[in-house]
Amino acid sequence: MNIRFNDGAASDPEQDARDVLARQAALRAAHDFPTFEPAMTVGYRSAGRTLIVGSAADALPLADQLAAALPVTVLLLDEPDGPAPITLRIYPVHAARNVALAGWLGAFEARWQAPGQPVGGGKFDLVLDLCPQRLIDSHQSPHGYHAPGPGAVARSAAVTALLDLVGDFEKPKYFNYNERICAHSRNGIDACNACIDICSAKAIVGDGDKIKVNPYLCAGCGACGTVCPTGAMRYAYPPAPLTGKRIQAALRAFREAGGAQPVLLLIDAAGAELLAQLGDAVPGRVLPFELHHVAATGIDVWLAALAYGASGVAILAAGDVAPQYIGALGEQMTIAQTVLDGLGYDGPHFQLVQTGGAGPEAAQELALALRHAPRGASCTTPATFHLALEKRNTLDYALDHLHRHAPQQPQHIDLPPRAPFGTLAVNPATCSLCMSCVGVCPANALQDGQGEPQLRFIEKNCVQCGLCANTCPENAITLVPRMSFAPERMKAVVLNASQPFHCIRCSKPFGTLHMVQNMLGRLGGHPAFAANPDRLRMCGDCRVIDMMAPVDEMRVTPVSRN
Repeated sequence: MNIRFNDGAASDPEQDARDVLARQAALRAAHDFPTFEPAMTVGYRSAGRTLIVGSAADALPLADQLAAALPVTVLLLDEPDGPAPITLRIYPVHAARNVALAGWLGAFEARWQAPGQPVGGGKFDLVLDLCPQRLIDSHQSPHGYHAPGPGAVARSAAVTALLDLVGDFEKPKYFNYNERICAHSRNGIDACNACIDICSAKAIVGDGDKIKVNPYLCAGCGACGTVCPTGAMRYAYPPAPLTGKRIQAALRAFREAGGAQPVLLLIDAAGAELLAQLGDAVPGRVLPFELHHVAATGIDVWLAALAYGASGVAILAAGDVAPQYIGALGEQMTIAQTVLDGLGYDGPHFQLVQTGGAGPEAAQELALALRHAPRGASCTTPATFHLALEKRNTLDYALDHLHRHAPQQPQHIDLPPRAPFGTLAVNPATCSLCMSCVGVCPANALQDGQGEPQLRFIEKNCVQCGLCANTCPENAITLVPRMSFAPERMKAVVLNASQPFHCIRCSKPFGTLHMVQNMLGRLGGHPAFAANPDRLRMCGDCRVIDMMAPVDEMRVTPVSRN
C-alpha cells in the first residue's frame, strides 16, 4: 500500500461525534439529486460467437462447456503429444501459432496461421483468452474479452460471464470532445499526447491534427478529461456541473451541522467495498464521494472543493488501478499543492491512498491512512460559484476565490514542468514575427498585432501545450510554467514588436524589418535572387511585376521623313 501521510491534530472526541452526525447530513445532501441519465449511449450486439485460444489441455474442456450454449471456435497453440485421439466435436478446432486479435464485444476480428497453412481468420462476438501472454495487452480489457489467467476459479467465473453476454447491450458515452480547442497537433507538428498516453483501454489515437476516440473501447475512467490541459476532452458521466453541485451541497450540509475540517474522499466501487470493511473506524470528518472511476476528477474539481470549504481531498485507488492513473493523479496533486503553498494555505491538502488488495490487512492500513487525512487550511468564506462545463472556466473561478481569501496574495507562483498554466519567454533577437505560433495556438493565447508588427499574449488562456514552441522556425519561444494572479494576465500584452518594412517599389508595408533582414541573409545567395536582391525588399505583387518586366527587349523606332 502506498500512502501519503499527513500530520493531523489530536483527536477531539466531542468534535468527532459532531462530525459523525454532520457526515450523515452531508451524505444525504449529496444524494438528494435526481439519478443521472446519460444523454448518449453506445450499443453492442452479441450473438455469442465465441473464440477460445489456448493449449489443448486448457481450451478443449472449457470449449466443451461453452459449446452447449454458444457457437464456439477453438484455436490450439500446441500439438498434442503422440497420436491425437479421434474425438468428434460439435465446434471447429484449428491449429495456430501466430494469432492477432482486435475489437470489442460483438466485433472481434482474429487472424491466425499455422506452419505450412494459409492465413485463417474470422469474426467473433466473445473471446476467452487462455494464452500465456494476453492477446490484447491493454490494462483495461475490451468488453467481451476475458483473459482469466491460470486459476481455475477465475476461469470458471469467465465462463459464467461469457454465457451472460448474448443479446443487446449499451453503456453511456462517457466523453465529449471539442476538436476546435484540442492541442494534440497542428500542421503535422505534435504537442499534447496527454489523453493518448493515459488511456488504459487504448481507445484514443492520433488522427492527423486531432485525436480520435473509439467509444466501444472507452471504459469511462475519465482520465483523459482529467489530464487534458484545454478541456477539449470532457468527462460526461456525470458532467462536471452535477458533480460540483453534489460536492457543494455535501460540504455545506456538513458545515451547517457542526462538522469541522471535512475531507472529501473520492472512491469508486472497489474503494466503496474496502471502505465498508472499516465501519465506524472511518473518521467522521471523512466524506466518501463515489465516482465511476477515481481518475475522473482532477485539479479543477479538487480546487473547487477547497474553495467550497474542504480541508483536503483524498483519493482511494483500490484494486488494480492503471499505473499511469496513479502517476497523473500524483502530478496534479503536486501542481495544486504548489499553488496552495504559494497562497499561504497551511497544508498539505491532498492524499493519495493506493491499495493492491481488498483484504483485512488493506482495510487496516486504510484506516491508518484516514486517521492522517489532510487537515489543510481552507477558505473562511466558502465559494458560491458552480462548476462550469468548460474546465478552464472552473479553474478561473476556483483560483480567483482561493487567491481573494488567501493569507498571502502573490502576483506569480512558479509551477513544476508540465503544469497547464504559464507564460512564454520570447527571444526578440531571433523572433521574426512570422506569426506561425499564432496560427497553431489552440487556446487563443497568442495573437497578432491587428495590423501592427506585434506578437501579443494573453496569459490566462495559455495551457502550456508547447505547440507554439514546437512550431517556431526560429526556436525563439520557451515555456515558463507559473500561476499568475496579476491583473495583466487577463489582457493582451506585447511579447515582441518590430518596425514595419515598406516595399521599396510601392511603399506598402508587407513585413517587419527583422523578417526582411532574415530573408536577405538566408536567400540573398539563392539563384532566384542573387542577381536581383532588391526583390526580397519588395512585396509579393511588386516582386512578380519586377520578375515579369522585359529585359533587353529590341525596340523598333520609326524614322521620320522630312
